[in-house]
Amino acid sequence: MTSIADKTVLITGSSRGIGRALVEEALRRGAKRVYAGMRQPLSHPDGRVTPLALDVTDAAQIQRAAQDIKTLDVLVNNAGIASYDDLSDRSVLQQHLAVNLFGTHSVTQAFLPALRLSGGAVVNNLSVNAFAPLPLIPAYSISKAAAFSMTQSLRALVAEQGVSVYAVLTGIVDTEMSRGVDLPKASPESVARNIFDGVEKGEEDIFPDAMAESQAESWRTSAAKELERQYAMVASASAVRS
Repeated sequence: MTSIADKTVLITGSSRGIGRALVEEALRRGAKRVYAGMRQPLSHPDGRVTPLALDVTDAAQIQRAAQDIKTLDVLVNNAGIASYDDLSDRSVLQQHLAVNLFGTHSVTQAFLPALRLSGGAVVNNLSVNAFAPLPLIPAYSISKAAAFSMTQSLRALVAEQGVSVYAVLTGIVDTEMSRGVDLPKASPESVARNIFDGVEKGEEDIFPDAMAESQAESWRTSAAKELERQYAMVASASAVRS
């Protein structure tokens, strides 16, 4: 993918923060249609935006959205939750997995047929916490690590089908989620801009802010990344044989 211009884009969790910034950035880049998925749809002054009721934990809403959206070029799985916890309450972990892992999986599976037809892209907004957990938010960190592994697996599985899969590994961004964190934060607008820059450049692992970027080179040259590449080749060879 070389440009967001003239593309149809679906962004989940678009009511605030990075999601809302991604909607505006897609419009700025000339997207033809932007579906703004959120639990409570909000109107938008730009006629290219279609507000969409989309709770990523609601199977019926996901199915309706997949039926209503006939063509899709880019799916951005941005919806997520983050709560402080200490792993003592399993329900908190289950809630994070329901949204950050299984919600992303469900939406992606629903739209993969459309993305195969368009030769499109899946963009999963994850976190550097996928690399190392922040013990203040362990349930969030666990869910993002799982979602990162899922993203890597999907990347290998759909590569031969013409679908690209991007992992966005963000640092601390100035959103409601990070309100209680007293550290330098990137703006949602700059993160949204760098996410789409990475997609347009074909960077499969995108580090969209200064904190994240400090980890980029060590990840890209790591033994773990090399192992991902080797495993992807095994998957590709198996697909050819079958």
